[in-house]
Amino acid sequence: MKTRNLLAAIIIPLGLIIAAVPENTTKPYKLTAKQLLEEVRAGNQFVSTDMVADMLVQKDLTLQLIDVRTSDEFDKFHLPGAINVPLSEILADESADYLNQDGKMNVFYSNGTLNANEAWMICRQLGYLNNYVMEGGLNYYAETIMNPSAPASTSAKDEIAKYNFRMGASQALGGSSLEQKPVEAPASAMPDIVKKPKKKRAAGGC
Repeated sequence: MKTRNLLAAIIIPLGLIIAAVPENTTKPYKLTAKQLLEEVRAGNQFVSTDMVADMLVQKDLTLQLIDVRTSDEFDKFHLPGAINVPLSEILADESADYLNQDGKMNVFYSNGTLNANEAWMICRQLGYLNNYVMEGGLNYYAETIMNPSAPASTSAKDEIAKYNFRMGASQALGGSSLEQKPVEAPASAMPDIVKKPKKKRAAGGC
């Protein structure tokens, strides 16, 4: 059932997008429904919240975050340096300068993934390159970067390293995890050696 719902969430917007994108501006690039569906299923458009956070911390000028929510939602909260191009305005002429360029890595985001993915599909239909989607959207960004959950101290070292990176990114980007402490990985997987006390010799004799 979940698989059917997921496919429906992809295929229905996909059909609407193919129908909505103007033919005269997309004729050289326009994909068939099957081609676009194959690209959507491949998931190559997604970038992780960790990658976005790392680029923000590094102040990577090639990153351009594009918030496709409404202007009201954008004004309440948005990621650092993001610009607002609401999904309803993706096809506007003034949006093309942001979306159709090769100097930056555009990363769409919304509250979840659906609207951002629709923005990506429209741009893919228009033949625009360098457009991606932040996987999970703002909700997942808040969960993984702004408020990362501390793993158990016995967790694998890569899980602990990921958490410590996320906590550092949260602090650098003004998240709400400032009071949490880093988790230290065990120095060794070997158990501590406990020395047995020496047995006392029996007193007395013949």
